[in-house]
Amino acid sequence: MAWAARAAAVAMAVVSAVLVVAALSALAELPPEWRVSETVTPMMPAGVTFPAVGAFLIAYRPRLTLAWLMCAGGLAGAVYDFCQLTMLASMARGNTAVAELLRFPAQVGWAVSGITLETLLPLYSPDGRLPSPRWRGVVLLGVTSVGTRLACQFVRPDPPLEGYPLPAVIHNPLQIPALAPYMPATEVAVWTAIAVSLALAALSLLLRFRRADPVGRRQIGWPLFAFAGYVAFSLVGLAAPELYWLSVVWAALIPVALVFSVTRHRLYGIDTVISRAFVAAGLLAVVGGVYFGVAALSSLIVSGYDQVAGLVSALLTGAFFRPLRRMLQRAVDRLLYGPVGDPRLLAERLVQEVRRGDPAQALESVIGVLREGLAVQGVAVEVTGDEQGRAVSVMSTVSGRVGDSPREVPLVWHGERVGRLLVGPPAPRRFPAAHDERVLATLAPYAADVAHAARMAADLQRSRERILAAREEERRRLRRDLHDGLGQTLGAMAMTVAMARVSLETSPETADRLLRELRSGMDAVTSDVRQLVYGLRPPALDDLGLAAAVQALAGPDAPEGPATVVSVEGELSDLPAAVEVAVYRIAQEALTNVRRHARATRVRVELRREPATLRLLISDDGVGLPPERRPGVGLASMRERTAELGGVCLVTGEPGAGTTVEVVLPIPATGTHTAP
Repeated sequence: MAWAARAAAVAMAVVSAVLVVAALSALAELPPEWRVSETVTPMMPAGVTFPAVGAFLIAYRPRLTLAWLMCAGGLAGAVYDFCQLTMLASMARGNTAVAELLRFPAQVGWAVSGITLETLLPLYSPDGRLPSPRWRGVVLLGVTSVGTRLACQFVRPDPPLEGYPLPAVIHNPLQIPALAPYMPATEVAVWTAIAVSLALAALSLLLRFRRADPVGRRQIGWPLFAFAGYVAFSLVGLAAPELYWLSVVWAALIPVALVFSVTRHRLYGIDTVISRAFVAAGLLAVVGGVYFGVAALSSLIVSGYDQVAGLVSALLTGAFFRPLRRMLQRAVDRLLYGPVGDPRLLAERLVQEVRRGDPAQALESVIGVLREGLAVQGVAVEVTGDEQGRAVSVMSTVSGRVGDSPREVPLVWHGERVGRLLVGPPAPRRFPAAHDERVLATLAPYAADVAHAARMAADLQRSRERILAAREEERRRLRRDLHDGLGQTLGAMAMTVAMARVSLETSPETADRLLRELRSGMDAVTSDVRQLVYGLRPPALDDLGLAAAVQALAGPDAPEGPATVVSVEGELSDLPAAVEVAVYRIAQEALTNVRRHARATRVRVELRREPATLRLLISDDGVGLPPERRPGVGLASMRERTAELGGVCLVTGEPGAGTTVEVVLPIPATGTHTAP
């Protein structure tokens, strides 16, 4: 049952910790002559951390093989340390009988801990299963070699006292003296087999890593990094015994890496840890070598001036530090990510590519750099626009193959979605998972800028086409209205004048009636002409000017409507006619939207003339924009009028925080008013 498994795991962790504490107590009582250089082994911290972490994992996944191996191996390591140190303490006190008995459980603990933590744990990491059934041979090799070593220790003849590291030889009651000539060769063969099994276990992690998908690589990277670090520090300890403690400390950190692998591999980037570790180690080694080398050389050249030598060393080390760090970072990035390198370098390259062509070509450059930076099989960018309140595809560019279910990344420009980025399946690479997030976070804003530029270019082209079509339609309408409406009316009026002249002498009453009808017709013609003129340009602009016309649009404050405040800065009398009409129509549409939809209590309208631009700002304290809004005809009309003049129109607002319409239109530095 699950609760029994959890209780057993907790019991193993507690017993293991108690044994380690007891071992430390025995170590503290050892006389100096009974202490050897490797009295404290990596099994001691492993006896605390491995069972504790294993119990933690079993609490969540009681059947996890990996966790049970950690508990068993850590407990066996604690048994080894406790029995080994207690054996030495007993020998130091002269209690040889107890020491001889403790020798056997110590060897069993060493064997179980070694085969469990150093062979089986790498083989079964990170999912508790072997890479394939063929790796059972490695398990058999490890168990056989360690078991043979254990059997040799059980029957090992007592060595001579000469060259023995302890003051007295611990007698083996099960020794077989006849095996003494064969022991050296057996030891060499057994240790060779153990080394081969350990190397194959580490190789299994490397092979898993190379064959895994991006998420699997990120997961396997943690145990691979942990065991590779332990091997590296063990080799350092063999070369420099004073650094043996590094492998002891690292052994305590291996379970932490395994926890990340099992539970948090999606949250923490192992590639970042490895990158920082490699760069720090390289800096420490090179900078330390430069410092001590220059210090020694300076001491020889300027003998007796130790302070000068130290100062010269520090200055040269500081001069080498930054370029060395950059060089190491580039080397590590290439090691981890292949040729893609630093995301910041990709951003610089992207900027250079964007500057070389128009928005459409820049979009192709964007997806090319993104595909290389993400190391995926394909990337696509789809630019969307608004047309009559509907999202429509404006442009799409594809590089490679994105597959049937690509990852979708929205492209947002100043709070407005301008398209989407489709990322295809990953190509083979070392550490793609965490690196991809950094690449996307760095390059997605650039892609959004280019998508917005492509969208604006497409909108501009459509606006030009619409302007041309609208101009021809307007000419056709004017021709029809003038010919069919005003022309026919004027023709009828001419006939009426002729009839009035004929009947003026013979029938004055008829002439008077015809003249009255003529006056009514002239009023109708005047009204038609005014309608035509108003369609071309609002009369309020000519009668009142732009500032007063916008004030008239705001109108008097109605009891049920919002209070509107209009402020004007700068001279507006010399604006181009097109700018005046655009500002008037945009303000008219925005105020209409406020009255219909905003439910606002206050509205602020600002007109500000700047040296090269005219800024229109309309803000309210209404309900704001909904999270999933679809721009209607009014917003599209405002953006089109702004784009026709090369300006920028931004509509922003959060739910419950009001809406702001900001329009910036370019104007000549010395504009001249153009009459209609």
